[in-house]
Amino acid sequence: MKKIKNPTIKLKEYLDEKDAKDIYELEKFCLESDKITLKLEIDYKLSKAKGKNINLKKINEFMYYENSKLIGYIGICEFGGGALEVNGMTHPEYRRMRVFKKLFSLVKDEWNKRESKKMLLLCDNNSADGIEFIKYSGATYEHSEYEMFLNHNFKENTETKSVVLRNATKGDAREIAWQNSIYFNIEFKEEDVLKAVEEDDNSFSYIAEVNNKIIGKVRLEINGELGAIYGLGVIPEHRSKGYGREILIRSIEKLSDRNAKEIMLQVLTNNNNALNLYKSCGFEDTSTMNYYELIQ
Repeated sequence: MKKIKNPTIKLKEYLDEKDAKDIYELEKFCLESDKITLKLEIDYKLSKAKGKNINLKKINEFMYYENSKLIGYIGICEFGGGALEVNGMTHPEYRRMRVFKKLFSLVKDEWNKRESKKMLLLCDNNSADGIEFIKYSGATYEHSEYEMFLNHNFKENTETKSVVLRNATKGDAREIAWQNSIYFNIEFKEEDVLKAVEEDDNSFSYIAEVNNKIIGKVRLEINGELGAIYGLGVIPEHRSKGYGREILIRSIEKLSDRNAKEIMLQVLTNNNNALNLYKSCGFEDTSTMNYYELIQ
């Protein structure tokens, strides 16, 4: 077992390319060692950091170094809904040395400064070390999500073309925030309207329409050759008409047009309707991410 001789901790609001390189190297080592999945959202964070000032208003990135080597990392994400999402990792050779506990204590200090009363800790269902830390933290289980990838051999044939996906505009922000409150069973808040249509070079929001009438929405992301589908939903009064499948197929087409070689999505493990839809369209679950809740 290695010893920590020259530790330093770096705290930042936004990541830069050097930070991301260090995190990717640590992530690769952890994934190969533990055979698990991490949801760090590094590409998303880099895209959000473009053009931002470096003033430390909020701390979202917590990095623990031994000399110049990153051995521990925790990141905070805010996607609306009033909860912080927290995920991280420790180099396998530096575990049981309080690296993660030290970083997490700083995360909790930051949490205490924010308005969010809820924190969600993310942990792969197969991560023994992660689950052990969850027990230490006192967090309680909230829900689980499957991560699903599109089977390369699957070919979808759809005769109907009734659903049109149009690019969302700032004028659609309230509509998207309202739909999110339905699909994710969260309280509708005015501050969520401001975040509802945040686009960059990698993220695109779409409104789903039939005969110029809004029936749902979806958000797509592409990072390198990986495409992702998030927040897909159909307004309750328009369900059971096959629109969800059409939105999904249109989304796959749009990501393929942007040269995505892999396409993934996430779905609650207890959402049987969505799960059956995704499986019928060629998606297969590859891992399970558990969410654990802490309340201030």
